[in-house]
Amino acid sequence: KKKTVSFSSMPNDRKINSTAACISLMLEGCELKKVRSNSRMYSRFFVLDADMRSVRWEPSKKDSEKAKIEIKSVKEVRVGKKTPVLRSNGLSDQFPDECAFSIIYGDNYESLDLVASSADVVSAWVMGLRYLVSYGKHSPEAPGTGHPSLRTSWISSVFDLADLEKSGRIPVSRAVQLIKALNPGMKTSTIELKFKELQKASERPGTEVACDLFVEAYCELCTRPEIFFLLVQFSSNKEYLGVKDLLMFLEVEQGMEGVTEEKCLEIVSKYEPSKEGREKGYLAIDGFTRYLLSADCSIFDPQHRKVCQDMAQPLSHYYISSAHSACLLEDNFWGRSDISGYISALGLGCRSIELVLWDGPEGEPVVYTSPSAASCVPFRAVVGLIDQHAFTASAYPLILCLVVRCSAPQQRLAAQCLRKTLGEKLYLEPPNPVASYLPSPEELKGRILIKGKKLPPTCEDSEGEVSDEEEGWELARRLGQEDREVPEGGGQRRVRLSRELSELVSLCQAVPFQDFESSRRGQRYWEMCSFSEVEAGRFANECPAELVSYNKRFLSRIYPSPMRIDASNMNPQDFWKCGCQMVAMNYQTPGLMMDLNAGWFRQNGACGYVLRPAIMREEVSYFSANAKDSLPGVPAQLLHLKVISGQNLPKPKGSGAKGEVVEPYVCAEIHGIPADCAEHRTKTALQSGDNPIFDESLEFQINLPELAVLRFVVLDDDYIGDEFIAQYTIPFECLQPGYRHVPLQSLAGEPLPHATLFVHVAITDRRGGGKGHRRGLAGRRGRRVREYTSTKATGIKAIDEVFRTATQPLREATDLRENVQNALVSFKELCGLTPAANMKQCILTVSTWLLHSDSAPSVTLNLAEQYPPMEAQGPIPDLLRKVLTAYETMIQTSRTLIESADAVYGKLIQAQQAGMDFHKELHRIETKEGLRGRKLQKALESFAWNITVLKGQADLLKHAKAEALDNLWQIHNAGQSCGIGRNGSASPEPSRLRAPLEPIPE
Repeated sequence: KKKTVSFSSMPNDRKINSTAACISLMLEGCELKKVRSNSRMYSRFFVLDADMRSVRWEPSKKDSEKAKIEIKSVKEVRVGKKTPVLRSNGLSDQFPDECAFSIIYGDNYESLDLVASSADVVSAWVMGLRYLVSYGKHSPEAPGTGHPSLRTSWISSVFDLADLEKSGRIPVSRAVQLIKALNPGMKTSTIELKFKELQKASERPGTEVACDLFVEAYCELCTRPEIFFLLVQFSSNKEYLGVKDLLMFLEVEQGMEGVTEEKCLEIVSKYEPSKEGREKGYLAIDGFTRYLLSADCSIFDPQHRKVCQDMAQPLSHYYISSAHSACLLEDNFWGRSDISGYISALGLGCRSIELVLWDGPEGEPVVYTSPSAASCVPFRAVVGLIDQHAFTASAYPLILCLVVRCSAPQQRLAAQCLRKTLGEKLYLEPPNPVASYLPSPEELKGRILIKGKKLPPTCEDSEGEVSDEEEGWELARRLGQEDREVPEGGGQRRVRLSRELSELVSLCQAVPFQDFESSRRGQRYWEMCSFSEVEAGRFANECPAELVSYNKRFLSRIYPSPMRIDASNMNPQDFWKCGCQMVAMNYQTPGLMMDLNAGWFRQNGACGYVLRPAIMREEVSYFSANAKDSLPGVPAQLLHLKVISGQNLPKPKGSGAKGEVVEPYVCAEIHGIPADCAEHRTKTALQSGDNPIFDESLEFQINLPELAVLRFVVLDDDYIGDEFIAQYTIPFECLQPGYRHVPLQSLAGEPLPHATLFVHVAITDRRGGGKGHRRGLAGRRGRRVREYTSTKATGIKAIDEVFRTATQPLREATDLRENVQNALVSFKELCGLTPAANMKQCILTVSTWLLHSDSAPSVTLNLAEQYPPMEAQGPIPDLLRKVLTAYETMIQTSRTLIESADAVYGKLIQAQQAGMDFHKELHRIETKEGLRGRKLQKALESFAWNITVLKGQADLLKHAKAEALDNLWQIHNAGQSCGIGRNGSASPEPSRLRAPLEPIPE
């Protein structure tokens, strides 16, 4: 991995934790680079005037009265490359986004574009300027003077409670414990050091501290600058968030819908520590920090904390959490068989457990997987345990995979034990011969299925011979018990199976795999195959489409290679991408692969079942598991991830010799189909203590969001070898947008108390949403050529004619979507916002410019109309005119989309359904047309491609219409709340606007 070093020009001991600190930095002044429109940069010294009414810079060719900006003329302060000058090609690579900011000022909305030496300096200037702009109309005075703030009063009241003797002083040890109780996770040594520093600076040494010193220590230790900066951004008075400010933050930044003032007051009463704040409905910095750290603000979507997916689909349509050797606590070869491994796996929501049955010394079967005969566990004990814990974490079916290595008499005992112990839970009903698919997890709730071999219907004896499975024999080789006869001339080995055990197998009958064609013609839906990871890996690489198709109807189980004697794990994503449902993991072995498995099955209420992507379930669909680009009909998405800071990071294990210093960096990894696999890292935070600031933006393109997993890894940058600090793995579909804390975990997946990463998450649709455009010399300059998704010829005339009718609607659908998408991006850029911003933010930004000016031009939104026009009275500056033009284009393209979508959608669905009518006749038509071999395969592939494209493009259009309606609703909503809307009573009902088109049946 590339090592990077960051140099920060702001002294490490200087912490910007209040508006006063920002303004004092501005009064001292500092060097910033001024960017001209010709893309040249000049270093200048910027300073805030002593009267705090203007910002000046020097040296300058202008006279001193012109080389300044008056605070009252400032319309907006933007962070990042948010103006045309900063976005220009010549500059964008020269400095990171977080080091740039712009001041928009004057009646002509000019921009002063600046680059600072670090993100900290940007934060200080932006926070200070925003504060001064808000108070511009009052006489400015240094913040922090006069009346004590809400926060100071609260901290003083805490001090008074701890001052038992009422002497105005408390022992340092008590003060340390008090701060530790208010800020769990902070090290005692850090607090003690801060008190020593402050006592020394104020020349008041001793074993006791006074109230003012306690307040100062608390504010310096417990104020997180990045959260304070956020509060200032949304607060109307820059000291705390009122109910309206909080509502705005939750809606605009956190993407929460239907937030009410009552909900905001609930949050204030739950998290604001000061009594005065709770009574007045104010959330100050401490309450805001507590809220952002709470479960109510988790990065993990609360909807997925309970079962939220459709559980009525066939069993083969789900990924199933599966364990290989669950009873082991260590590795395969030296592992101890221990009953607690089963409890742990079942407690994690595991729904498939493997049991290898051996002849026991006492005449009853045992389960063991280590070479030591002393470490076996009676089968009876394991079944009792399973009966007890089978449904504690999940109510959905549990599959017991029996690998039989014991004699027929002991098999009978095993069968009796299963029947007696599990009773009604055992699923014994024979499969329904008329059905085509397995029952659903919903139908099988609370039931235990046995996966194993079954005697052929022709066998009428009490036992018979069946083909053997490879699985489980690697241990026998080590035990010296391998006594299987190899049949002459090769072929499959045979084993004896008792009727009693055979009769317990119903829906999961184990059969040997021959080839995909034989399975397509002869395999019945209740039969399933097990593949070793080597064999499955070969299929995944050589014929992924056939493996995906096979897994639509049949269950497949992948077990680790016998070569993994250290119980290491395979990468489950290699098999999930081909639709394999049961990838058996060694739960006892921590590391990346187990993180992916545990993270993946955290979704859907951690019930052990996750619905596979729609493209893998539909009867006719084109899906290439090894695609290197976006998929037909699946909207690609962009993940914008900003890693802001880390909190209470522990030292890596075994780093005692290195002392107290941890120099962490964060790796963000995406795991999914090959086109999505990517990794980006932040720079290393040097000498940062336990709470490093990273402030770095990363971006990922996700082509199949339903299968993508995001993993955060925190590592210690060490010249010998980077050491693991913590990790957290989350399915992409469970990410919540906005400012979130990531709860970090250890290597073994255990929560690390109070250790978090603070991040900002935004997800946008990738422009185009169809095929990905190639990056190359041709694509660098000029506008991107629009690419249209088209159908492919099958070589069968009647079918091709049907699909040809969709050519025009496909082009129209792409044009409707992309015209709106392009207009939206242009409007957002002119508002100084990123493509991830929502419409409400855009309208609020425009209204802020207008409200921050005495001579503001009159611009209003006419909310009486369904497509509200933005109207201006009198002359308007150039930038505002551009904004109005971009808004008009966006409204017109949205209108065209909303009014035309249904007709185009209808044509696409008509073509798709006409195509599907041929599906049942496909084999007859192929024979009639004389298609064979490669030609036949190509025809089938093209047919599946066309069906997928038509359904996918229709879905995209449906989604685009719903979004356009949502944008209109946001415009009405924002126009009313910010005061630029008129005739507002006609605000449309969100439910009426957001009525989506009917979903397309699978």
